[in-house]
Amino acid sequence: MTLSTRIAKSFCRKLAVYISPLLLAPLLGGCIPSYKFNGSALNYDIYKTIDISDFPIRAALVYPPLQQIFENKLLDTVTRQTRLQEIDGNSDLEMTGEITGYSLSPQAVGTDAYATQTRLTITVRVKYTDTKNSANDVDQSFSAYRQFDASLMLTDVQDDLCNEICDELVDLIFNATLGNW
Repeated sequence: MTLSTRIAKSFCRKLAVYISPLLLAPLLGGCIPSYKFNGSALNYDIYKTIDISDFPIRAALVYPPLQQIFENKLLDTVTRQTRLQEIDGNSDLEMTGEITGYSLSPQAVGTDAYATQTRLTITVRVKYTDTKNSANDVDQSFSAYRQFDASLMLTDVQDDLCNEICDELVDLIFNATLGNW
């Protein structure tokens, strides 16, 4: 067998390995598992509407823009990742709650006995009601935090921290309710 024949056979074998799955894919299309990690697990034949109420701040420490930031992020996520129509009143799914915690706590202490890191924690209580199947109801508190250098003023980092924390909270809430993980 010549060198060119061996190279041709080797090429054909490699080509068959890569082409075979492409030829079999249409035949096995119904058997290929599909996973969706960035959306909801809702049956849209059953669930068409959701009512997302206001989330008032009930925390001892209040940062007024927090309510609007959180509500906008929650509504944007539900709109982006589901086909549910947001309505006021009688709906298939309901989400209510409140911002119950907004707190600062020292975390790391330096050699001079002063804090070097401060933690901002936000807690949100959510009541999720599935009017079609009460087994899916959720009544739970979710918390998330970020730490920042204690030499910084809270007012200097507060907007960025609140946005980051709200993003995390919305992901946690979405996965526990509509994501049905």
